[in-house]
Amino acid sequence: MTNRNILVSIIEDDDTIRSGYSFLIGNTEGYEVVSSYSSYDAAAHKIASDKPDVILLDIEMPGTNGVDAIPRLKKLLPHAHVLILTVYESEKLIFEALANGASGYLTKNTPSAKIIASIKEVKEGGGPMSINIAKMVIRSFQKNQESPLSKRETQILEEISVGKSRSQIANELFIDLETVRSHIKNIYLKLNVNSRADAIKTARENRLI
Repeated sequence: MTNRNILVSIIEDDDTIRSGYSFLIGNTEGYEVVSSYSSYDAAAHKIASDKPDVILLDIEMPGTNGVDAIPRLKKLLPHAHVLILTVYESEKLIFEALANGASGYLTKNTPSAKIIASIKEVKEGGGPMSINIAKMVIRSFQKNQESPLSKRETQILEEISVGKSRSQIANELFIDLETVRSHIKNIYLKLNVNSRADAIKTARENRLI
């Protein structure tokens, strides 16, 4: 008995990228693109009948975003594997996608050969990730679980460590500037430091970020 092709559906809003994936996968022996859609909303009423083994899914799309689409796709196709392929490397998005049922997470700068190999890997029960994504996941698990900082304080300190200003942090976290200042004051007190540089240094040495 010969092994059948791995059936792939693509959900990606960029026409050029979607066509590129279709060409790459469709012209690789052992793989077949059964459908491609510009959004989850466009796919919702049709994809169950396509019966893909693997769904390549973007995150930022019109209508329902990729993270919210994952559990809906899993409900429509319980045996299909969802492989995220996106430009986003946010730790929050990565963990939300994985928690919602994604089997793998690749960034769009992933080489073509790795994308093809990852489709096969995910079909066989693996969890492929881009190297930078895997490092982020590992780093998160390696954080000190006995941190004196609250989840919000840790989040703010991580933003500070990548050079974000207080006003940027306030805008991104949807909190006011005075709240950010208050959190930073508490961070300094808990870490017994007096400056941004010392806070970052102490946090990194103690694996708090």
